[in-house]
Amino acid sequence: MDTLNRLLGIELPIIQAPMAGVQGHALATAVSNAGGLGSLPCAMLSVDTLRAELQAIRAATDRPYNVNFFCHTPPQPDAAREATWRAALASYYAELQLDPGDVPAGTGRAPFSAELAEVLEAFHPPVVSFHFGLPSPDLLARVKRWGARVLSSATTVEEAQWLEANGADAVIAQGLEAGGHRGMFLSDDLTGQMGTFALLPQVVAAVRVPVIAAGGIADAQGVRAALALGAAGVQVGTAYLCCPEATTSALHRAALQSDSARHTAVTNLFTGRPARGIVNRVMRELGPMSAAPPAFPLATAAVAPLRAQAERLGSTDFTPLWSGQNASGCQDMPAAQLTRALAGGAG
Repeated sequence: MDTLNRLLGIELPIIQAPMAGVQGHALATAVSNAGGLGSLPCAMLSVDTLRAELQAIRAATDRPYNVNFFCHTPPQPDAAREATWRAALASYYAELQLDPGDVPAGTGRAPFSAELAEVLEAFHPPVVSFHFGLPSPDLLARVKRWGARVLSSATTVEEAQWLEANGADAVIAQGLEAGGHRGMFLSDDLTGQMGTFALLPQVVAAVRVPVIAAGGIADAQGVRAALALGAAGVQVGTAYLCCPEATTSALHRAALQSDSARHTAVTNLFTGRPARGIVNRVMRELGPMSAAPPAFPLATAAVAPLRAQAERLGSTDFTPLWSGQNASGCQDMPAAQLTRALAGGAG
């Protein structure tokens, strides 16, 4: 615990998970000001928005914070697979009286790049984290040049060892319970994925860098259990989704605080890559994992109009309701208060 706190310059061994689409700088700075490590998800931000968010963070805190990026390789568009995907969604387009020809272009999620690194360089964020591995060695070296600590997610022991060997300063052991995208990058075989408390001690034994536990931890008792198994700190996401500083929609908040939050599944329907969310209509009807969606992140475009139209009608039938398996800690509580409550497990 003390090792991680010194490494990252934080008081409390609590990291707020970066959650694209449901938060901005307000949540990150609230957590950082409370003594934890607030995180800004950057994978869906334009260069100008990223710059504005970093300026807002600089104005709101002088504490360490984390900026998070994806490291996927953008796929080549596949016309046949796109046609298969649109055919799978055709009946929903008809039901909602939408024109399939209006599907927007664009992927919605971009990997870390030299252009983004240039924006970061002006701000020198103290912690930079990655999902789906690490960026190219030259980009990683550029980040480390200004003294940033580098974190990345591992979903297997092999991924943790790879991250350590390739420059990560700490490893996030992401258990299968975690909400949002699986950080898997060495294999796409879901049968190799483990729960947090099975994965964590194996990763701790396999690497020398500090290990951060993530997945299914929603209260001080969970934090205490993770630290007892060798974690140097804990990353929490779902519990922060109902904080007033989050931008989580009213529909998503309602789902998180309902009985339906107890039924989640890993699905590739919304983006083309496995991610955990609350089971909804499209997941039930198409099956959570399907061969139909195009590669990440291209699947997003055809789902977006369905989601927008359904949400206008008050429905979450096509909404990615990202959530971990334990939403019990998701309360309407200020982020600073939640951070301190979680850290009670580290005392």
